[in-house]
Formats: sequence, C-alpha cells, structure tokens
Amino acid sequence: MDKNKKSLDASFFNELYERNQDPWNFEESLYEKNKYEETMRMIPGQRYLSGFEIGCANGLLTLMLRQRCEQLLAVDASRIAVTNAKNRLKEYADVSIEEMEIPVDFPDGKFDLILFSEVGYFLNEQDLVTARNKMIDSLLPGGHLLLVHWRPPVAEFPLTGDDVHALFLSVAGEGASDPIVHLKQHMETQYRMDLFVRKPF
Repeated sequence: MDKNKKSLDASFFNELYERNQDPWNFEESLYEKNKYEETMRMIPGQRYLSGFEIGCANGLLTLMLRQRCEQLLAVDASRIAVTNAKNRLKEYADVSIEEMEIPVDFPDGKFDLILFSEVGYFLNEQDLVTARNKMIDSLLPGGHLLLVHWRPPVAEFPLTGDDVHALFLSVAGEGASDPIVHLKQHMETQYRMDLFVRKPF
C-alpha cells in the first residue's frame, strides 16, 4: 500500500468518460462478460429486498443485479457514467441510479445486498476504511457483501485489489468484535471475489 497516494476523485472518472464512453470496454469485453456471470453466481440469495451497487459504470451489471433485488440503488462517481446507466435502465422503476463519490457521499438506507466491484483500489487506505465501515453499518443482519476486484497493480491506483480485500478480511471472523463473517472466495490470476455476511447485532 502507498500511504501517500490520494484517492482518485470524480474528476478522474469524468475525464476518462469524456475521452471514451466505455473506458474499460464493458460492452464488448469477454473478460467482463465472464466476470459478471461469475459475480452473479457468487451472490447466494435468489432475491433481496434492497440492493446497493457501488460503481455501476454504464449499468451493464446493474441490469443483471436488478433481477435479484426488489429495489436496487446503483451509484457512480462519474456524472457521465450515471447518465449512461440511467438511459440503459430508464424503463425499470425498481432501480435508482445516483451520482455519489464514496465514501464522502453515502446513502442513508439499509441493505441486504451490497456489491463493491472494481472501486476499492481507487481509494487510499484511509478512505477505504471509512467506506468499509459505512458499508458494514448499512448492511442488515444476515445481509451479504460481495467484493470483486482486479488483482494486478496499476501504477496510478493507491491500492491493489488484494489490498482492498485484505482490509475487509481484517474485520471478518467469529470473534465478538468482528462485524462480518467471510463466507466464500473465488480467486483468478486477474481478479478475486470475496463474499461476507453481516453478523446479527
């Protein structure tokens, strides 16, 4: 971890989307398609009352998630990504899409499913800990938290995907002070997934 790096803010993402409406090739990438399918397999519940997707980008995965949630809130730091996602999901009243820069912005609601996918390494350690704690606080007892992140280091990112998951694993366990329990892991060379459940209060 590079403790001197700052979190990447909304301006970074808006500049990316201004140059390319699909900066990570979500629309056509076979890698992303396979990862989305594995993401959906990792989510254990068939139906959730309230889902929260952090980092919805253009809304491709959001479209899949909404099939498992009665209500779904999807957010992104980029106003351009939010506009694109809203256009993609405009016919679905059960999906709300908002511009939020996590952890500075965070919704007030409670959720039984939170997806934190390909976002954590854009934050520095301090901001990620703040985001982690807010996620755990907003997760209902028995609710699921799924992390999905690219693993290889990227020079401009403050953290790696493995760094991100390690910070969540550090507060997961069976001890009385541990708020979450680690349920399952899926590890690939390029990405990893870790599933957690919120312990009862």
